[in-house]
Amino acid sequence: MNDDDLGHEHEGATPQEEAISMLGAFVDGELPPGDRAALEARLAADTQAAARVAAYRAQKAALQALCAGERAGPDAPNAHDAAPAVLVLRARAPWWWRAGVAAAWVCVGAGLTAAVMALAPRLAPDLAPGVIARIETSESPEAFARRADVAYAVYSPEQRHPVEVGAADEAHLIAWLSKRLGKPLTAPSLAEYGYALVGGRLLPGNRGPAAQFMYENDAGERLTLYVGSSRADRDAVRLLRDGNRRTFYWSTDRTGYALSGPQTEPKLREIAFDVCGALGGKPGQW
Repeated sequence: MNDDDLGHEHEGATPQEEAISMLGAFVDGELPPGDRAALEARLAADTQAAARVAAYRAQKAALQALCAGERAGPDAPNAHDAAPAVLVLRARAPWWWRAGVAAAWVCVGAGLTAAVMALAPRLAPDLAPGVIARIETSESPEAFARRADVAYAVYSPEQRHPVEVGAADEAHLIAWLSKRLGKPLTAPSLAEYGYALVGGRLLPGNRGPAAQFMYENDAGERLTLYVGSSRADRDAVRLLRDGNRRTFYWSTDRTGYALSGPQTEPKLREIAFDVCGALGGKPGQW
């Protein structure tokens, strides 16, 4: 699309339609340098427009990932698993698009938090302790659970790269994640429920690094255990529902845990309570 095409598109358009069209052209890299610089300056001060651009970029990245297999060609490895070239569009955004947007904002929020905590002492020494305290208490237990739910939705469908470190290197995985989180971690066994450890990965959390352990059964169903810091010494086990996904979450010894999966609620609850006990939780939390 050239500048003349953009001009024809804008003729007869409402201001809102024109603004949306310009944001789309910005994401696709189709704006002239002068217009792009002006729009970047506006986005720095307009949080609503910046959020729309972030959503457009997340949607574009998701669609590119969905079509990557088709672009690889029929002779590429695992080509039979490639996504079809024809996409069916529905009015309601699919879960992977919503999860992608949420994951993008998770990363942005974690980065902003780290930047503010690092700069606050130098920018405002007298106010820095109060600012840092508000940042550390900004995430509720439910927000922690939603972060875990998003991580499950994003990584559990992965076939080739579901984890960073596989279960074959479990000792290294545990040592690495324990060091990054600054506390001893354990990947509890779920063998009695038919689930084996796939591996794990490091993720950004609201108050520092977080860890995700992934499990899988013979049917290919997956569960994830999300672990991060918590200000609460002990929180009862609670449930978060999102579509067909369920997340049971709790805190023990200032560590937050969230078990996510597609399991029926009673079965996942049983596993969650068992994991809670294995990780130092008490029956009173149940």
